[in-house]
Amino acid sequence: MEKDHAALAEQFNANEPRVNWHDETLWWVRQKRDRMMRQVPDWELLRETASQIKQNVLDHLGDYLEQFEKKALEHGVIVHWATDAHEHNVIVHDILKKHGVDRIVKSKSMLTEECHLNEYLGKQGVEVVDTDLGERVVQLAGEPPSHIVLPCIHKKKEEIGDLFHEHLGTPEGMADPQYLTRAAREHLREKFLTRRIAMTGVNFAVAETGEFVVCTNEGNADMGAHLSDVHIACMGMEKIIPERKHLGVFLRLLARSATGQPVTTYSSHFCKPRPGQEMHIVIVDNGRSVQLGREDFRNSLKCIRCGACMNTCPVYRRSGGHSYHSAIAGPIGSILAPNLDMKKYADLPFASTLCGSCSNVCPVKIDIHVQLYKWRQVLAEAGYVPATKKSGMKIMAGTLSSPALYRMAGKAARWALKHTPFVIDNRLNPWYKQREMPAAPEQSFREWYRQRAGKGKPQASSGKPDTTGNPQQDPA
Repeated sequence: MEKDHAALAEQFNANEPRVNWHDETLWWVRQKRDRMMRQVPDWELLRETASQIKQNVLDHLGDYLEQFEKKALEHGVIVHWATDAHEHNVIVHDILKKHGVDRIVKSKSMLTEECHLNEYLGKQGVEVVDTDLGERVVQLAGEPPSHIVLPCIHKKKEEIGDLFHEHLGTPEGMADPQYLTRAAREHLREKFLTRRIAMTGVNFAVAETGEFVVCTNEGNADMGAHLSDVHIACMGMEKIIPERKHLGVFLRLLARSATGQPVTTYSSHFCKPRPGQEMHIVIVDNGRSVQLGREDFRNSLKCIRCGACMNTCPVYRRSGGHSYHSAIAGPIGSILAPNLDMKKYADLPFASTLCGSCSNVCPVKIDIHVQLYKWRQVLAEAGYVPATKKSGMKIMAGTLSSPALYRMAGKAARWALKHTPFVIDNRLNPWYKQREMPAAPEQSFREWYRQRAGKGKPQASSGKPDTTGNPQQDPA
């Protein structure tokens, strides 16, 4: 039986020093984002503009996709359409077979992770080498990325040194980042020079011009695309933006939100194949049409894959990306995954405090925490929530909606904490797990207030000012 988020998070939390380091590192990235945000005049206007552009795209997605295809075909690009992940993988493999290729290089692409392309091609005897440094690290480790921008954020440099010693022959115990980066560069250079086909993802596709933009910090996408005979670009159909001028909005938001940079080191525009080269673009649905039809969740398709929601999320930071058992982790992944398979990913919308920090940092203003809450309701109504959770929520709802029951439950809990703590402090109580229960208070807030007021019951406010001129108010 596949483990859920809680079980996988518990596994990650077994190493407390790693958890603390993971938490602090991602929060440091979040702080970089905040500093960069404050340096941009009208940052909120920029976010609102991006959100409205994306809203326009979602409202006219079919028209923009057709416009993009028409322009791309005019430039000599071969355009493919894939209904789902399997069809995407078959299209890519057919291109490789046509050219007699069984070894390719690939830059970072969350869509290919979503479609499990590497695994599929591996079964067909095709070697795929991920050329993004972080992606290559997790590929050597036999793991999926744990973050959409920082794929190996869960690994320390010493662990990467051990991997490189095993696979690349670096000296044992070598963990110097500069040395390891140089070793990776030398290792990958041979791959770039000898692979005839290169794959890239797509950050933005411009309907007006038929071009697409790939954003990287390492230049690996450019190396692969420019040295190959065939360039295959794979994109989710929501990556469309209407006009080239809109790139100025999104490129200013993307890197600042992702890593706290003013802009990615490379923002590469691809419009047509160079003479003698073949260029393909595979446009993929894979559940996006369904999400587009879900009124409460369609805004999730605005996502530009910056990872800001992960960097700020208190749950993600302390549970790790692999605990989400989905290609895209964190808050945004918890919205996207149930759309693909409600039963398999029913646990993910509950892996959130609903604090709203994710929505606050989203550069395109997706109401992430609201959608997580709505997914919980959809999943409960569809019967994908455990019976224990449903019954527990019903009991809580009944208790919280009745003042008398609420007061009685509070008194019972205080008495139990004080006199029979073992009733609460046991492994059968999920709230006690990994928590330290507080000391039992002597009285409730209501009792404290009544005692402080010195009367049996607080009187309702008359609304008239007291002797100080301030209106009298009842406590909240």
